[in-house]
Amino acid sequence: MWGLVESGSITKLINNPRSMVIGDIQYSRNIFSFRWTNAEREAIGIYEVEFDNTNKKDEQWYINTNQSFAFAGGKITASYGSATAKAHADTLFTAQDETDGLGTEGDVKTEGLKTQLIRTVKAQAAGILQDTDWYIVRKADAGTAVPSSITTHRAAVRTKAAEQETAITNASNTPALETLYTYTRDGDGVQSRPLGQLPTLES
Repeated sequence: MWGLVESGSITKLINNPRSMVIGDIQYSRNIFSFRWTNAEREAIGIYEVEFDNTNKKDEQWYINTNQSFAFAGGKITASYGSATAKAHADTLFTAQDETDGLGTEGDVKTEGLKTQLIRTVKAQAAGILQDTDWYIVRKADAGTAVPSSITTHRAAVRTKAAEQETAITNASNTPALETLYTYTRDGDGVQSRPLGQLPTLES
């Protein structure tokens, strides 16, 4: 990505190489190829954009601003403003919302991250349990005993899912939720996260 700088200001952003008129001169798209050095492009006002992602945060947890472009010190920089944490708790309809016909006071207006994440945990646990549901059906249909290893596994899935839901519920804010899902590596190179993982039958 490049920008055209005229009289010290960015007048155009260029996403793809193309021919263009700068001043009174028509230039071919070759000005963006290796045939031109950065110094030669800059001499006619074309600067390659440098990206500063210092303020950019994980979009699972934050809402990033649009990029802003600035020319200073002989370069164009694209940067982000301060990111806003997504709401960790549900937003509810207010009495005014009900008066305005938008919804019933106390009902969920917008789901927060906690509700979304807990729904995901429930779905993941259900998916794991589904793999062994046939043991339960077989017992109901034919009276065949469920192996103790299966019973233990299913109980472990439910226990861990409940622990994860509690950890999510108890997180004080969005950064705390993010921490639960952030993997770290120990001295042996093993990766793990505070939230842990739901057990699988293989484990």
